[in-house]
This record gives sequence, structure tokens and C-alpha cells, in this order.
Amino acid sequence: MGFVSASTTTESAASVEQATGLLRQGRPDQAAAVVQRVLERDADDTEALYLLAVCQRYLKQPGEALATLVRLQGLRPAYARAFQEAGHNYLALELIEDARAAYRQAVALNPALLASWRRLRELDFRLGDPEAAQGATEQMERLENLPRELVSVISMLHEGRLYPAERLCRAFLREHPRHVEGMRLLAELGVRLQVLDDAEFLLESALEFEPDNLAVRLDYVNVLHKRQKYAQALEQATDLRRRSPGQPTFELAYANESLAVGDYETALSVYDDVIAVHPQLPGTHLVRGHALKTVGRFEDAVEAYRGAIRVRPDFGDAWWSLANLKTYAFEDSELRDMRRQESRPEIRLDDRYHLCFALGKALEDRKSFEESFAYYERGNALKQEETRYDPDQTDEDLAAQRRVCKADLFTQHSGSGCRARDPLFIVGLPRAGSTLLEQILASHSQVDGTMELPNILALVHRLSGRLRIGEKSHYPAILEEIDPDRLRQFGEKYIEDTRIYRSGAPFFIDKMPNNFRHIGLIHLILPNARIIDARRHPMACCFSGFKQLFAQGQEFTYGLEEIGRYYRSYVELMAHWDRVLPGRVLRVRYEDVVDDLEAQVRRILDYLGLPFEENCIRFHQSDRPVRTPSSEQVRQPIYTSGKAQWRHFEPFLGPLERALGPALAEWDRS
Repeated sequence: MGFVSASTTTESAASVEQATGLLRQGRPDQAAAVVQRVLERDADDTEALYLLAVCQRYLKQPGEALATLVRLQGLRPAYARAFQEAGHNYLALELIEDARAAYRQAVALNPALLASWRRLRELDFRLGDPEAAQGATEQMERLENLPRELVSVISMLHEGRLYPAERLCRAFLREHPRHVEGMRLLAELGVRLQVLDDAEFLLESALEFEPDNLAVRLDYVNVLHKRQKYAQALEQATDLRRRSPGQPTFELAYANESLAVGDYETALSVYDDVIAVHPQLPGTHLVRGHALKTVGRFEDAVEAYRGAIRVRPDFGDAWWSLANLKTYAFEDSELRDMRRQESRPEIRLDDRYHLCFALGKALEDRKSFEESFAYYERGNALKQEETRYDPDQTDEDLAAQRRVCKADLFTQHSGSGCRARDPLFIVGLPRAGSTLLEQILASHSQVDGTMELPNILALVHRLSGRLRIGEKSHYPAILEEIDPDRLRQFGEKYIEDTRIYRSGAPFFIDKMPNNFRHIGLIHLILPNARIIDARRHPMACCFSGFKQLFAQGQEFTYGLEEIGRYYRSYVELMAHWDRVLPGRVLRVRYEDVVDDLEAQVRRILDYLGLPFEENCIRFHQSDRPVRTPSSEQVRQPIYTSGKAQWRHFEPFLGPLERALGPALAEWDRS
């Protein structure tokens, strides 16, 4: 039993360990007394609460155990073992449907819970659902056939304990170096921590051992996609499709990779074909909606998302996708349906927080600001529990940039790097107006719009030293050691690797917001590249991020204090770049663009050395694909109503205002 968490005090940990031993000895009454004393000192000790619920079940007190688990789930919504324990207690009370729902939630959060799969198989057969029972049987048999160490790795991975999972998985592979499932798991750990080159290498090796292992090949497609090696990913997905024709998972992989390389017609055709044969797959309707949204077919996207909801009414991602169109107005009946689904105790965690964000947006549109904020806050709390964001680590990473990237470093490397002028970087925080700036510039005849390119971040990972999880990064300190030839090679490789996203214009946009953290690196490898900092009022930018549920990344947005602290650190780092690289970055305020579009467009084009073109003013008429949450908004003329939407929520934003501190004061003075 892995009951001890890092947050538990030494004294409490010893007591929990003592109680665990008593429970194993068959003395649940004494174990319960020990953990009760822990809870008297700290009523929110989650490990003690979990162990108390186990004791209460052993003492045949299922009602008390369920009450304890409600407290625990309020503190740790993503704790899979709490749902498994709830399932055991519902069974004791003969609440069969509730038990099955709890076990399903448990395995959704942690698929390594063998006891839950066993119970699900029994209950699915008992309730007349043989198809679900077969699925549970397959999962159960897979776990039973895996080495015990790898089952533990799966469990730790899904509980967010990535460091011990990595250590255990590597130790297992040292003893069994050709074990493909072990390699898949270590690759998944690499993906979770963005060590994507390691993950790619592991899966390539696994395919050499088992070239016909389709699960490995599918993982390989996904990793190639994450590395934005779309052409290679499409090649692998095409091979999967050939090996197993008509298999919907492989058909969808092929469609997704066709979409990634810009072949929207093929992707939409395959989605339609899969839906025609398998109309009950909600995820297919969802991804089809995303593709339709990207190409600007918003009415068709709405119908696709509604199709996903018809198949699965609690599909939170589909509800949120409607809300994320930004201009969609929910009907009264839809609002009632969302409330009903979100309130169901057995709903999956990811569905719940997606619904919370969707309800927040729907109620904001109806000017029910207090209730809207309550849903936004609930959704963020649930998502934060899942992401386990560490603000201290972020502060340390940004401080390292300031320590290493000083003026003398850039003086030393004056004249180094690739001399290309092609890239136009747009950096900043999400929801600060970067998509608007991209759409304006991409409307210019000499500029290609692309997407949020990962190439700089991928270089950062390589410079970090192909780390094992938990090891100290070599970056940015390594920047002091790189010779001019390598800096030039890095710049040339960036230009070459990004060519696939371009359409032949002399310049192209890279709008990865988080590149603001790596302006020093960008300057060293591409000293002639232009950099624009998209900035927005601190309260407006941060609250807009707080309201947004991102597909991936941006973990700092899921809390008012966290996002305020991040914004403050961002401003401090940008001020550092201004000091050590004066004039290198053009700052563009969203509010200034909204107030006087033409003047700001001329200012930006002057900085870029480009002639003024009227199309940049008519940016909303462009039909280029847009993949960000602002895709529908940037297809409309500029509007001013969004500048101060946060003020509707001002009574609830005290924690954000305090976290922003000097960053807010500085903005107000400027």
C-alpha cells in the first residue's frame, strides 16, 4: 500500500505507516485510532483520510467510509484509489450501479487498478453488459500478464509520481532490455516530461524488436506528431492503416496526420467514412469538429460537436469545444443538460472540468458573473490537481535565464549565428493577442502564417542534455560554452526544419508564446530574426487565461495566484531582455491595436521592414486555417468589448491582483 505522500509530515508519515501495519495484521480498530489522531492534527491529511476509509470498510461501516471518501475526493479529485475504495463500499451496501460508476472512474484515473477491473467484469456481467465485461476482462488479463514492476510503473505514472516510476522502469529494463512493454512505458514517461527525443528513440528500438506490434507503431505515430514530424507520422499512420484496414483507431490516426500536413480534404473524408460505419464513437465527431473549426466552417463544427454530445451526453470535451468557439450561444436546454451532467457524482474527472469551463463561459455570456466564476474556479481547481504545476521550478528556470544571459554573453557572440531574416517570432503569454497579431501579419503578401512551432522548445530540450527525469538541466548554462559554429548550425537547422510549414513567402511567423523564455537563445542562433512581444493588461490577460482550458501545456493558468505570479515573472524576464538586448524586441499592446489598428499595423510593419498593405487591416477576411482558441474571433473585424471583460469579475479577483503586485502597478503607471 503506497499511502505516504511528499506533503505528509514526518510525524504523520510515521503514524500512517504504523496504521498500515496494523491494518495488514487484521487490526483495523487500532489502525483507525492511529489515523484519527493524525487527522486531529491535520484534518486535510489525504493519506490518513484514505486509510481511515479503508479501516471503516474493514470495520463494516460503509456509510462512514463513504462520508470520509467524500471529504478525501474534495481534497484530491484525481485520486483513483479513493474511487476504488468507494466502489468497495457501494458494493457492501448493494448499490450496484454506484459501485460500477465508482470503479469506472477509478480505472479512468489509474488503469493499473486490477481490483477495480475485476469488480467491473463481475458487475458488467451482472448488469447484462457483456461487451463492457469483455473490455474489463481484456484489461484485467493484460495487467495479470505484465511483470509486477511494470504494473507498479503504470500505477505511479497515472498518480503523477513520475520520478519513482522512471527509476523503477529503468531498473526493470536494465534486467530485461528487450521488453517492449517496458520500453513503451518509459517512452510514455518521456512524453509526459517532454523528453520527446528519448521517447522517439525508445519506440524506434521497440519497433526493431517487434515490427508487427501495432500498439507500439501507434505510440510512435503519436510521438512523431508531438515532435511535429508530421510527414513521418503520416507515413507511419499510412502503414498502420495498410496493416489493419478499417480499424477505426488507425483510420483516425491517418486522418489526424493528414490534417497535420494540411490535407484537410482527406482528413474530413476519412472522418466522414469512420462516422458512417461507427456513428457511436464520440471522439470521431469531436476531432471532425476541430478540423471544421480550423478551416472556418463553424456551423458544421457546431453540428459535429453536437453529434458527439448526442452519442455521449456527458462528453465534457464536446461541451467545452462549443464554448471554445467563443461566439457560440448555449440554449436554455443545453445549459440545463450541462448542469445535470456536471452534478453527477460518477462523472469522470476530465469530463467534469471540461463541463465546468463550458458552464463558466455559458453563464458569463448570460451575465451571471458570480455563478460563472464559481464554475471557472471549480474547473481550474480540478485541472490544477491533475497537472501538479510547480511555480517554484518555473521561477528558478526564469531566474537561470537572467543569471546566464547577460550582456557580455551577447557581446562575446556578436556576429555569430545564422544570418537569415526569415523568422518573425511573436512571444508573450496566451490570451494576450498573439493570434490577432499573427492573423494581421499573415495577411501580408510577404509573410506566411504557420502555427505555434515547437522547434525552439525542442532545441532547448536537446541542450538540456537528453536528461533522465529529475536530473538538473544543462540549459541555459550551456549557452556560455557553445562555439560560434554550433550556434550557426542551430540557426540553419531551425530554418531548414521549419520550411515544411511555409508556403513560399520571404518571411514566416513562429508564434509559440513560451519562446519569451528563450529570447537569449533565439538571438544567439538567429540574430537577424524579428521578435514581437504581445502584451495585454495584466488583469485582462491573466483572467482570460484562467477562463481558458488549454488542450495541453500552460499549466500555470489553473489558479489565480499561479497565473499572476507567472505574469509577474514574465514581465521581469522581458525587462531583462530589454536591458541586455536593447531594441531587440518590439512590444505591442493589445489595447493599442484595438484602439488604433492602422497606426499599430504601420508601426509593426516599419519594425519588420515591410511595406504597408491594406490586407493587414482587413485581416478578418483571410481564409487561412487558424488552430488556436481565438480562431473564430480573428475572422471578425476588431472589436473593443473584450478589453475590460475581466471587470465583471473584479470582486473575485483579489488573489490575482495581489499576485501581480508590481507588474500591475507598473502597467497602471504607464
